[in-house]
Amino acid sequence: MTDAWLFPDWPAPRGVHAAVSTCDGPGVSQAPFGRFNLGLRSGEDEQTVRSNRSALRQSLALPAEPRWLRQVHGTTVAELGPLPSPHEPEADAAVSHLPGTVLAILTADCLPVLFCADDGGTIGAAHAGWRGLAAGVLEETVAQMQRPAANLLAWLGPCIGAPSYEVGEEVRKAFLHHDAAAASAFVATRTGHYLCDLAVLARQRLAAAGVTRIYGGGFDTRGDERFYSYRREGARSGRFASLIWLEP
Repeated sequence: MTDAWLFPDWPAPRGVHAAVSTCDGPGVSQAPFGRFNLGLRSGEDEQTVRSNRSALRQSLALPAEPRWLRQVHGTTVAELGPLPSPHEPEADAAVSHLPGTVLAILTADCLPVLFCADDGGTIGAAHAGWRGLAAGVLEETVAQMQRPAANLLAWLGPCIGAPSYEVGEEVRKAFLHHDAAAASAFVATRTGHYLCDLAVLARQRLAAAGVTRIYGGGFDTRGDERFYSYRREGARSGRFASLIWLEP
């Protein structure tokens, strides 16, 4: 971890690289957006965000412009290559088998999950807020990677931690409807409200899909000011990026 970047600690194969930006990256954002907001739909001036995105590519020596998504808390998975597009696909996950491709997920409390195959031939990235997680965005990503689940690695990036994330009964019911074991990820606080552990829920869903090599977790974006947090900062929160790419 540096001030500007978090580098995942996982046994990714050679040729697979990953990084997570922080609020203190090499950007030009102004208050209340910290220095390095990468979200075009966060309310900040578009040119400022595009300048930050250019600094992101240069600082990490990325092989291509990241393939940004228009995230909508769904389960659509886009299959992407390195060539830029004038439009961001509406999806909450992406996979690629093509060298030089950079996948990117933007978050500010939701859970970013990065994937790679142990042969280094395919990568994936998913945006898992509670809605997408409950609806199966991780399972859809695993299916689109075209590798046996046992051959995949997953890394759980910075998201809001259970002590900071109180939810209502509808969230708990959405997960228990799928798997009664999800009850272990919820702790009652007051009538109809619970502390929710997104990382635990993600581990359960991944394991059920056959992915057993799961790394990362242990973050709390609301309490850790290195990262943007919608619950801490409100509607004017910036976004940080979780990136994974294949060497050209």
